[in-house]
Amino acid sequence: MKNIRNWVKPLFIVVSGWCLLPLSPATMALAESPLLVATTTTFNAIGVKQAVYYFTLQVPANSREPVQRVTFTQRQGLEQIGFDEKGSYAFVGTPNRQGEKLAIALSTNDRQNQTTTVTFNQPLAPGQTVTIALRPFRNPAYEGVYLFELAALPSAPSTQTQTIGIGRLQFYQD
Repeated sequence: MKNIRNWVKPLFIVVSGWCLLPLSPATMALAESPLLVATTTTFNAIGVKQAVYYFTLQVPANSREPVQRVTFTQRQGLEQIGFDEKGSYAFVGTPNRQGEKLAIALSTNDRQNQTTTVTFNQPLAPGQTVTIALRPFRNPAYEGVYLFELAALPSAPSTQTQTIGIGRLQFYQD
C-alpha cells in the first residue's frame, strides 16, 4: 500500500496539467522547462572576428520557476570556441526584434568541459522570449558543425538543471 501512495501524488500532479518530478527528497525537476527555439550567427565564415552567435530561448508562460542561469557546453567541433565577456549580451525578443537589454554575467567555469555560464542579474520570468548574444573572440579556424548543449537552472536552489536544447552552428571556408 505504501508503494501505491508514492505513485498517486506524481500521477495526480501530471493529470492536473503540470509536472514537478521528484528526483530525491530535496530535489525537484521542472517539466515545463525553457526551450531553445533558434540558433543563428551573423557570420558563418571561418576565422571571422566580428561574429555574434544568437541563442533564442522561450520560457513557457506556465513555467513555475524563473530562469537564473543558462549553461553552454560545446559538444562538437574541431576547435574550442571562447567567448568575449565584454562583447556578449542578452535582450528580450529575437535577433530581428530586439527589445530591452538584460544585464548578464558571463563566466567560463570549466574549460576542460568547454562550459560557459550566463547568469541573469534578474531571473527570466515565465512567458518571456529572450536571446543570448555570445560574441566569440573569433569564429573557429576549421570549418564544420559546432554543437552547443544549453541547460537552464532556475533560481530555486533545490531545482535540477534542465537541458533545453542543442544549438547548431556551421562554419564554411570562403
